[in-house]
Amino acid sequence: MIRALGHASRHHIVGRGGQDRALRILGEGQSMTQRELTERLGIQPGSASELVGKLERAGYIRRTPSGTDRRTADIRLTEAGAARRAERGDLEKSGTAALFTALTEEEKSTLLALLEKLHAAWQEPPAPPEE
Repeated sequence: MIRALGHASRHHIVGRGGQDRALRILGEGQSMTQRELTERLGIQPGSASELVGKLERAGYIRRTPSGTDRRTADIRLTEAGAARRAERGDLEKSGTAALFTALTEEEKSTLLALLEKLHAAWQEPPAPPEE
């Protein structure tokens, strides 16, 4: 059921694509290298190159030579990229809120408490099997 709900939620939330994820990550700090972005996104370097190229052509990011390593470039959001990030974030928030309209406020509170309990339990290492 958790997997099915996760799948359904991805189709209701706006801004779930790779470009929007990259803009969110880049909006967290000043700049980063393409390698750092690749690691944060958890994608292959070739996919990251394509993604960064698309973002640059759209005017959402700017690549500048690194001041510390001539082999790399620093990636930074442009004003257009920051505006796109903010716009998509607002749409994502409203999409997320819409996912829970079927629940009453009491049910939302109960669900949140149960999910927090599961999350906390899943953070702990599994117990060794009993012999």
